[in-house]
Amino acid sequence: MRIDVVGRNIEVTGAIKEFAESKVQKVLKFNDRIMLIAVTLVKDDHHAHGTFGVELRVDVEHRESFVSNAHANDLYAAIDDAVHKGVRQLHEDKEKRKPGPHRG
Repeated sequence: MRIDVVGRNIEVTGAIKEFAESKVQKVLKFNDRIMLIAVTLVKDDHHAHGTFGVELRVDVEHRESFVSNAHANDLYAAIDDAVHKGVRQLHEDKEKRKPGPHRG
């Protein structure tokens, strides 16, 4: 399993990369067939104090990729939001795949 943290129009510092990697660890408990987690950080505008966008893509074996996006004025808040959305998607998928009560 690989975690990629990529920046577009933003420099990914060691602190940002470490924060993002620690947050995406939450995703791992929902599926043990995760192949890749890609976190893309984007600065939406080129001003000193702009908004940030985060895309979280979770590639799971034999499933379509789970993608979540978030935007915020604070990069760390955007990472939190994107991870929260990704966790919710994976949790809902896990619940959907559980065998339900048999009716009949």
